[in-house]
Amino acid sequence: MFRWIAIGVLSVAVIGTAVWGYNEYSEKNEIKIQAENEYQRSFHELTYYMDLLNDEIGTALAMNSKERLSPQFVDIWRLTSQAHSNVGQLPLGLLPFHKTEQFLSDIGEFTYQTAVRNLDDNPLTEEETQKLKDYYDQSGQIKDELRQVQHVALEEGLNWMDVELALSDENAQQDNTIVNGFQTVEKSVEGFGQADPENSTISTNTQDHSYKNLTGSEVTENEALQRAMEIFEIKDKDLLSISKSGEGADTPLYSISYNKDEEHGYMDMAIKGGHPLNLLVSREMKEKKVSLNEGSEKAKDYLASFGLEDMTLFQSSEYDHIGVYSYLYNDNGVRVYSDAVEVKVGLDNGDLLGLTTNSYFMNHTDREIPEPKISEDEARDNVNSTVDIQESHLAIIDNNAGEEVLTYEFLGIMDDETYRIFINAENGQEELVEKLDGKEVNYNSVL
Repeated sequence: MFRWIAIGVLSVAVIGTAVWGYNEYSEKNEIKIQAENEYQRSFHELTYYMDLLNDEIGTALAMNSKERLSPQFVDIWRLTSQAHSNVGQLPLGLLPFHKTEQFLSDIGEFTYQTAVRNLDDNPLTEEETQKLKDYYDQSGQIKDELRQVQHVALEEGLNWMDVELALSDENAQQDNTIVNGFQTVEKSVEGFGQADPENSTISTNTQDHSYKNLTGSEVTENEALQRAMEIFEIKDKDLLSISKSGEGADTPLYSISYNKDEEHGYMDMAIKGGHPLNLLVSREMKEKKVSLNEGSEKAKDYLASFGLEDMTLFQSSEYDHIGVYSYLYNDNGVRVYSDAVEVKVGLDNGDLLGLTTNSYFMNHTDREIPEPKISEDEARDNVNSTVDIQESHLAIIDNNAGEEVLTYEFLGIMDDETYRIFINAENGQEELVEKLDGKEVNYNSVL
């Protein structure tokens, strides 16, 4: 009798173990399928956005209306942000793809800075038009190479989960079509040449891809949706769609979007802390009721709500009833150009329409700022005597070597043109001279 009881108990145990094992296998398989689907979505969206990006740049080149160029450049900037987000959601953590990411950032920076200036007073120069043509040719090359990878991947039924395995095995990398295709894209971008580091004082150095100032606990998907509802001012959570970056992403994030009537919104939110990194809302603009100055106050309030304190407005402009504001971190009276954020505010109702905090979260850190070794008067002596200096500050900028240097920043006018001049606070050397291209300068910054 005991023998039969023992056999029965063992049978139940074996069956239970088998059921448990099957459930474990099923759960792991479901996770793999979900991850594979996310990777496939991100890759096909990346290919699609590169197609659109190339088309939109070509459209900009064919345009003759300055009124249409600014919104066209905004569309191109938006596409670079979306393509950049898709790259971050692919399992490419072990594959050098930084040149391609920087290429997308360069296009975004160029089109953004061009979009926010007055193209009637400052139309595209021949050099800028040539740069746009180069971007068109280069994005077309990347588009074709991605399409080739896509064609082979679909034709042969290639699996993105195999890419993760290949990237962790140097020998397997040589036989993986997707890995080889992305390496081809990266090599092509290397041949495009380097971006001019003097195009902007705002740092775009993201080589280490690390967000040093992401504070707080990780937020769940539901918490991210609640946060997005507050930011987008949406009451119906069902309007929002959300996806999580793949495990190979440099920074884990949620991509959240919505479509409501004629209004569309998109945001990248860091999982750590729930900080918004990129945000863009597209809608029809109504009659202007908010001044550019009032918009700057609203922009600063938005930054404060995101935990970004001690920010100083240094540049503002307006197009199509949208105020565009650039803020710098103020470190005890020193303006830090690396820690920059940009905010867009609707001047019809004061709504938040755009936000870019990548540079801030990538570069912000506790700095030990040295005392200047020369006085402000000594630094002024190294500024061209024909420049009428209107304003001065201490500022930290990135030099051509990508190193942070303490400078005296002088804002001055020469021949009815405004210039920003940076003099090294240690040795008096001229670090950078930047013509402001007709952008509205804030002369009432309070440090």
